[in-house]
Amino acid sequence: MDFYIVLGIDRDAGTGDIKRAYKRLARRLHPDINPGDRDAAARFRQVLDAYETLIDPDRRRRYDAGQLTAANGGDTESFGFAGFDFSSRVHAERTTTFGDLFEEVLSKRTARPGEAATHGADIHARAHLSFEEAWRGAQRTVTVNRHDACRSCSGSGYQRVAETRCVACEGSGLVRSVRGHMVFAKNCPTCGGEGRLKQEMCAFCGGQGVGPRSESLTVRIPPAVADGSRVRIPGKGHAGVRGGSPGDLLIDVSVAQHPIYRREGDELHMTVPIAVHEAALGAKFDIETPDGPVRLRVPPGTQSGQRFRFRDRGAPTRGGRRGDLVVEVRMKLPKVLDERSRELLREFGRINGESVREPAAAKATVDKP
Repeated sequence: MDFYIVLGIDRDAGTGDIKRAYKRLARRLHPDINPGDRDAAARFRQVLDAYETLIDPDRRRRYDAGQLTAANGGDTESFGFAGFDFSSRVHAERTTTFGDLFEEVLSKRTARPGEAATHGADIHARAHLSFEEAWRGAQRTVTVNRHDACRSCSGSGYQRVAETRCVACEGSGLVRSVRGHMVFAKNCPTCGGEGRLKQEMCAFCGGQGVGPRSESLTVRIPPAVADGSRVRIPGKGHAGVRGGSPGDLLIDVSVAQHPIYRREGDELHMTVPIAVHEAALGAKFDIETPDGPVRLRVPPGTQSGQRFRFRDRGAPTRGGRRGDLVVEVRMKLPKVLDERSRELLREFGRINGESVREPAAAKATVDKP
């Protein structure tokens, strides 16, 4: 966590800029304005920590030098009245209204480790499959550039060092602040009130606990995946900041169209041509499907556009069952190549004496009286 980013200011910002940024954020994030909102309370805690560090010239200097980090405060801080100081003139760090005077005493503090952990973001990628690959399942190698847990600090953002005396509080564990002639004391944010330093910010990740990493992953696409589906690979997204849980890798699948089959939900559709005599007299023949050949029985008198359903020959459903295969027959007229063929068709029409068109309605006539 970068205090300058938290307040939204430049690193060369002056005291006035720091105060204005703090007041603007505090008015929006204060727990009294957002009761019960833990996210707002956590953000307010970060904003307050950033303000307290950057408004103090000494602490700001040590923070810029890397001697003071955002998470050295440890557990929940304590803050209390430590008496009066009449030895010097009043020199308050901020405005000394009554609300400002007790602002730190009345504000609710939460533990910093819980605030720091952040869930990692998801990563999106695409996979292009043929119809056959999507039907049977396939593997794809996906190269992702993601944030992974820092190997130097194991994702914590900090490294243990030889225990030393805290220079910020001179080993007392408390820091004092003056408001007029009143003196307040609170846990040292650098050592967490212990007076000793046992860890420091990781130099490799800058305290974030994550670092860039390029990784090639072999992803298994399940069988019968539909066009536009999304495959989720848990835990393969960006690593969470400071030990937070990682995000997921989301694979958006696109499936190429097939010249014969088309998928509608869990059903598989196909169109099969039949000849005139097959439709009129009936026929039996095999048709190819993604699962192998099946026998199609066309009854006599079948019309063009009629559909036949094969149970459990479609795509798998979420319940473990399968959809249906729907076969639509389309009549295909033969080419008339010679006079003999034409005569046979004319004779067929004379024998049957039927027309596919409805007879025109006769007009009724009424004699005038």
